[in-house]
Amino acid sequence: MADYTFFTNPMSRGQIARWALHEVGADYDTEIVEWAAKSEAFLTANPLGKVPTLVHHHETHVHVVTEAAAICHYLAEMHPEAGLLPEAHEKADYFRLFFYSAGPVEQAVTARSMGWTIDDPQKQGMAGFGSYERAMDTFEVLLKEGDYVCGDRFTMADVYVGSQVDWGLQFGSIPKRKTFEDYAERLRERSAYKEAKAIDMKLIAEAQGNG
Repeated sequence: MADYTFFTNPMSRGQIARWALHEVGADYDTEIVEWAAKSEAFLTANPLGKVPTLVHHHETHVHVVTEAAAICHYLAEMHPEAGLLPEAHEKADYFRLFFYSAGPVEQAVTARSMGWTIDDPQKQGMAGFGSYERAMDTFEVLLKEGDYVCGDRFTMADVYVGSQVDWGLQFGSIPKRKTFEDYAERLRERSAYKEAKAIDMKLIAEAQGNG
């Protein structure tokens, strides 16, 4: 048995977790989750029925990790030899951008896609992201500080933050700004990104009858 069982669907946020798995060189088996017929094993692992879900067969214990951001950091912790954890002086930037992307950025993008707007400035604070424009402007400012989340060094935070930017640019949910586009281009050159993306693109093509 592989160290991890990875429940995913290639047309989902599972692409983020697969990239993370490849960055740490994890030994994993993939279980494809069909939207209309979710397996009992998957629903036992994650009753919410949400992908990605990672099951870690760790010695005598089985650990289940859900939420793409949590999976990314968990893998960095389980594989410190990959060198993707933040150093002490990098932790503030690392966790700030990690959680900003998983919180305000995700919320702002979702609200915009649903057509939800909050015009009252006093109520914008209740939403956690202010407004889409404020969330994106702040995101850009935070990413202008260096080539990566932690300055000039790639860390696991870049897998999650970078995926938000990469996907957002492709689907129009993140504005096309030079800071975002340059950042995404740097990440697309990573071998683990290319390996993981190739697997998911092949699975998508096969599902659509083009494989």
